[in-house]
Formats: sequence, C-alpha cells, structure tokens
Amino acid sequence: MKKIWFVIAFTLSVCTAFSQAPNAGRPPGAMMADGKLSGKLVDDEGKPLAQASIVLLKTTQDSLTGKAKDILVQTASSSASGSFAFTAVPIREKLTLKISSIGYTTIEMPVVYEMPKRDSTMKMEPGKAPDPAMMAKFAAAFNKDLGTITVDYDATEIDAVTVTARKALLEIDIDKKVFNVEKNIVSAGGTAVDVLRNMPSIQVDIDGNVKLRNAAPTIFVDGRPTTLSLDQIPADVIEKVEVITNPSAKYDASGSMAGILNIILKKNKKTGYNGMVNFGADRFGGTNFMGSLNARQNKVNVSLTAMNMRMRNNTEGNSERNSTLDGVNSLVTQDIDSKTRGMMTFGRLGIDYDLSERTTLSLAGILAGGRFEPVENTRIVNTTAGTASTSDRISETERSFKPRGLQAGLTHKFKTEGEELTADLNYFGVRNEMDGLYTTNYLNAGGQTAATQLQRNIGSGESQFMTTQVDYVKPFKNGMKLETGLRAQINNIANLNENLLKAVGETDFENISSASSNYDSKNSVYAAYASLAGDFEKLFSYKIGLRAENSTYDGELLNTGEQFSNRYPLSLFPSIFLSKKLSDKDQIQISGTRRVNRPNFFQLIPFVDYTDSLNITRGNADLVPEFTTSGEFNYSRTGNKGTFLASVYYKYTNDLITRFLSQEINPVTGNLDFINTYINASSSQNYGAEFTYTTNLKKWWDLTADLNFYNSRITVDEAGTGQDPLWTVFGKLNNNFTFKKSWTMQVAFEYQGKTNMPVTQQQTFGPPSTAQSSSQGYIEPFYGLDVAIKKSFLKNDIASLTLSVNDILRTRGNTMVSFGEGFSQTYYRLTNPQIVKLNFAIRFGKMDMNMFKKNRNQNSMEGMQMQ
Repeated sequence: MKKIWFVIAFTLSVCTAFSQAPNAGRPPGAMMADGKLSGKLVDDEGKPLAQASIVLLKTTQDSLTGKAKDILVQTASSSASGSFAFTAVPIREKLTLKISSIGYTTIEMPVVYEMPKRDSTMKMEPGKAPDPAMMAKFAAAFNKDLGTITVDYDATEIDAVTVTARKALLEIDIDKKVFNVEKNIVSAGGTAVDVLRNMPSIQVDIDGNVKLRNAAPTIFVDGRPTTLSLDQIPADVIEKVEVITNPSAKYDASGSMAGILNIILKKNKKTGYNGMVNFGADRFGGTNFMGSLNARQNKVNVSLTAMNMRMRNNTEGNSERNSTLDGVNSLVTQDIDSKTRGMMTFGRLGIDYDLSERTTLSLAGILAGGRFEPVENTRIVNTTAGTASTSDRISETERSFKPRGLQAGLTHKFKTEGEELTADLNYFGVRNEMDGLYTTNYLNAGGQTAATQLQRNIGSGESQFMTTQVDYVKPFKNGMKLETGLRAQINNIANLNENLLKAVGETDFENISSASSNYDSKNSVYAAYASLAGDFEKLFSYKIGLRAENSTYDGELLNTGEQFSNRYPLSLFPSIFLSKKLSDKDQIQISGTRRVNRPNFFQLIPFVDYTDSLNITRGNADLVPEFTTSGEFNYSRTGNKGTFLASVYYKYTNDLITRFLSQEINPVTGNLDFINTYINASSSQNYGAEFTYTTNLKKWWDLTADLNFYNSRITVDEAGTGQDPLWTVFGKLNNNFTFKKSWTMQVAFEYQGKTNMPVTQQQTFGPPSTAQSSSQGYIEPFYGLDVAIKKSFLKNDIASLTLSVNDILRTRGNTMVSFGEGFSQTYYRLTNPQIVKLNFAIRFGKMDMNMFKKNRNQNSMEGMQMQ
C-alpha cells in the first residue's frame, strides 16, 4: 500500500508542476520543480579534465533596469575523473552552463529540460496505477545527463575567461600588475614574506625586507595602509598581490619611491558554508595552524579566519670591520649565532550585509598577537693598535605585540552601470613591549671571564593608525569615467624606553638618560584627488589624475620637553597613464608620476640609541622631504599560451632620505665614534628593463619567468660622493607541474647579481638589522632554490599534503660590503637554510545549502548576481 501511495503522490506532483505556466497560480517565492544535471569533461585526447570550473546560470530580468542579467544558480568543480553533478536545478528557468579552465577553451551551452508529450497513456484512471513506462519517462526528464563533453585545448586568451577555477597567473591593468598566488604551494603554512619571495618582480632579503626594483615599497592590505607587518599575515589567506610600480593619483602620494604592494585577502561570495583547516610543521620545531570559515545566505555573509604559528628561526653570520678613529687603527670581527623562539596568532572576523540590491555594508575586525624571544651569542675580537681583546656578547630579549584593527565600508551602486560610491574607515593599532638584557663577558688570555658588563633595555609603546576615505566613480555616455575622492590619515605613536647600564665593577644599574627615549608623536595627512579615464577617438586609452596633499608632524621628547613640528604646505602630484592596443593581443602603455616621501618623527629627532654599542643610531632634525619623478613604458602580448610583459622604467629622486654612517662625537661616552644617522643625499636614480613571462608550456606545466636588468646609484653630495653606478641582474623562475592522480610540484629559483645597497627607510628606533648604510656599499651575488610537492586526495580532492624545502642549496645568505670615511665592513648572514615543512590542508562545506531558512526547497544559490 505504501508503494502505491508513493507512486500516486509522485505522479500528481509531476503533472501539477508541468500543467502550469512558469508563474501561473504560484505563490510568491515558491520553487519550480527541481531536477538533476550531470556530465563528464575530457580534453581533446580523451583524458579526464579535473578541477575545471562549471557554473550554472539562469537568465532573468533586472527589476530596476529592465535589462536581462545572469544570476548564479550553482557552481562546481570537476573531479579527478572529470565528472560533475548538480542537484536542485530549477528546470523551468532559462539555463546556461559555462565550463572553463586555464589553458582550455571556455564552453557556454544552453541547458533545456524537455518533458515527454502527454498522450492517452498518461491519463490517470481511477483505481489503476500509472503506466510504469510513463513514470520512467518523467523521471528521466528530471535527471539530465549531458554525457561526455570535450573541452578543446587553449584556443582563447587566458585573461578572457569569464569564470575559472584556475586564475591567470598574471593580469595587467592600465596602472598595475596583478599576480594570483593561490597556486604557490611553496609558501603553504608560511607568511606573506614567503609569498612575496616566490613572486615575480619582488626581492626579499635574508631579514625578510621586501624590495621592488631595488627599493622598499609601501605595503597595503585590501587597498589600505596597515600596521600589520608581512610576517603577521598568513600566506594561506592571500588571494593575490597587486604590484603598483607607478601609483596613480588615487593613491597616497607619500611613501617609498618604489611604489605599492597591495595584498588582497581571500573573500568568498558563494552561498552556503565552506571553510578549510591547514596545519603543519618544519624541521626546526616550528608549527602552524590556520582555519577559515565562510557562511553566506541571501543578504548576509560572515567570514572567520584564525591562525596560530610557532616560529623557530636559526641564523648564523659573521662580520669584519676595519676602522680608523683619531689615527688609531682597529679590526673588529664578530661570529654570530642567533636563535629565535616565538608565537604568533592572527584572527579576522568579517560581516557583509546587503542593505539593498545596490548597497552593501561591510565590517571586519582583526585581532593578533605575538611574542618573540631571540637569543644571540656573538664572539667579538677587537684588535686595536696591535692589541687584541676578546669578549662574548649575549643578547636575550623578549618582545611582544598586540595588533588590532577595525575596517568598515559602505558601497553603493547607482542605476547607471559603473557608477559607484564607496566610503571606508580603517583603524589599526598595535601595543608592544620589550625587555632586553645584554651581557658582555670580557675574556682573559685563557678564555675565562675576567669582567662582565650588563645593559638592560625596557620599553613599551603604542601606535594608532586611522584612515578615512570616500571615493566616487561616475561613467559618462561618451565612455569617459571620472574618479574622485577625499582622504584623511592620522597616525599617533607613543613610546616609553629606559636604557640601564651596569658597568664593570659596579653593583647597581644606572639609568642612561641620554640613551633613554620617551616620546609622543602625531602625523596627519589630508588629501583630495580626481582622475579622468577614457578612450580618445578609439586611438588610445588614458587615465589622467591630479592629487593634492598637505601634512603635519608634531612630536615631543618627554625626557627633555623638546618639541618638534613640521608643516608641509599643499603640494600637487600629477599622474598620467596612456594605453594603446596594437591588436587583440598586443598592447603598449606609458606612464609618469610624481611622489613625495616626508621625514618621519623617528628620523627627525636627534635621539641617540645606544642599545648596540657597535651600531649606534641618531636622528637628524634638519631633514627635508624627498621628491621622486617616475616614468615607465610597458609592452604586453597575450597569446594562446601565455602573457609576455616588457617594461622600461626610470626613477629620479632629489634630496633622498637615507641612512649614513659617519664619525661623530658620541654624546653618551664623549668619544669619537661611528654613528648611524639619516641624511638628505643629493639624489638617487634607478633605471632598467624588466621582462615577465607567464605561460602554459604544456597542459601539465605552467611557467613564470622574471628578469630585471637595472642600474642604481645614490649620490651623497654635489662632489659625487656615494655609490658608483652599477648594472646588475635579478631573475626568478617559477615552475608549476600538474601530474596524474592529483600530484602537483613547484620548483622556484631566484638569482640576485651584485647590486648597490637598496634604499632603506627604517621606521623605528634601533640599529639597522643589516648594520649597513644604504648609500655606502653593495651586496654580493646570491641565489636560492625552493622545491615543493603536493598530493591532493579524498573525494573531489578536498584534502592535500604538501612537502616543501626552502633554500635547498644553502646559498641564500647575504654578504654586504660597506665603506666610507675611516671604515670598511663585510657582513654575512644566513637564516633557516634547508628548512623542511610538511603541511596538511582540508576543505569542507556545502555551497548550495540553505542555512538560515527552514524551507529546504528554496534554492539557496538563487538571487546571487555574477560580478
């Protein structure tokens, strides 16, 4: 009896669903009949095509504009066997299926469910069961199998794919390059430093300092400045990195002459819930854990990311400095062994709410924290006037930081396509504490401790960074587009620091007031910009902008009551970008910009930092802003298998702010000493040519190559003192291999030729980590090789295991050579060579799940518009 009632209920539901017009008699919000859709993808050789993106769309009419638009119904990825399947398909809608994958053609095909025609056999007769053949026909109509679909290899441009599971490695815009880094398995379980180390155009030194064309860029996160350092951002939350070598008027004019690196974090707009868990360990005892969860339903999207990383870093190095002070020659050699133990956490909670179909409110909070305990043992041999003395210096410090951030944004899209208003508020702050003990043991001829000196440094500080910005975009009928905006940035920094010394033979610590820094500072920048973009009679595209800025610096040394204040008047910063399409595949671009870098409070105050007696630092109250003029010419070609980009660039800076090592009277000891300070060098120039190529050499082999030839020089004074002009080469080669049975492999190689010291603009007190001056030396050549292999497994490859080895040849050590009045120095460091990491990751989620409504017949993907 149960079987009979089931057959009757099923038949009635089928007949009812298809006896009505699409909307006739249906209550608002009711679902049409749901079906199934499946198929299998193969390449032109008949082999299964895995990890392809399959998108199911329906066409509907926009209630506001009256125009047809595509609405996302569901998404899927093909499995290792090439198969895919959808359930809960609204079969009465006008459906389109899109299939895409890097290196293959994009297929767009209609999906039509055809119901069997009704005849006399389909009539229901009282007391009789329906014909089984008729029931089978209806059941088959609901379950559509597209069979085997052949996807041809690479017949369209890579960046023309509308929706892909594997994004193009390189995307080119009129004012930036975008590198998608999700496939970078070498950096799995690491930080943003590891991501940038394996990215074209970017140089990362042994201390994690990032360079772009031999200078330090400004770091943005999601388009805004941040107090987070690169080693506080987990690699697994980064989606892509924008390289902006010549920032337009939209961006802050102040900052490094090298441009901007904008790190874009992963976001998810898919309905339902999804997430991942990632954890691993390395051979030094370091561990990492990262988890993310995203849930979206209708108007609400919630995302959560959490990370914990335990670091175990090992550094070895040595230095040798020959110097002459007051006619006395000395040679100081150091052997360095450093180990750092640390723990870092990172958490981000974000909520997006659609106030209306055109207005979205976003809120996100970031909370992080970390603690590091570096211990460094240094054997120092000082030979002065033929007499040698030996000492052991042991540095034990505890450093902690607690960053937090709040991001709020409002986006409103007008009825006119492309017209948009955005407002953003970004706040980042960090609280830090430090307690360091520096023990110097002076040894006798037998190697025993004859005397001991203790130095202690205790400090705490807090910085707050707030930015508000409003941007408006207005397109016109003639194709022009106006972008304009206002921006305010306020930065507050406070620090309390005590430097205590227990000299040889003393029983108590004495506060060295001249080496203890207590300060408070405030920095404000206010700006407005406007830019106009469009096409000139279809001959070329343009983007012309003008930015106006003024800023102030106010600071006070709390120990002495000294106050420092700078008022920089309103300055104008023009930018121009021109682009010409030579063909469907070839394009040229030319750009020119002007930027400024103003001295900050740390560089201005004449405070002497005596934390390291061999690397004393002091500010310079006479610094003035530096101005940089940049020009760049680009040629790009997008072919069937890849993208080629060639760039020629030139940057000139006058009054460059740079570190400089000179002989001065040490106010702490009263003796002549070497002191690191800041100066305005006469000028600097940096020019060269860069070539980047991304390609699919084979179906299983992606390659990215970058080669940069450049010349750099810093001229200290009008007499020409400073660096000699030096041509050098920097190159990277990144190979990604995809093998059968879900195996992938990455091999990354980089080479840095002999190069002049890059411009360094350290933002805080303390000796420079490299103990070198930017304008007084060079770096010897080095290279490095990284290898990683990944195996994906479980259903739909939701789990993966990655094994990586960084600096496999132990060749990424830096040797820096510097020289100047009365000194020459060689300094070598090598950190974490041949580090082995094992990382496990697993994805989970249900992308078409209705999370917040009890009506399970509602299609949870419905109403989401393709962007």
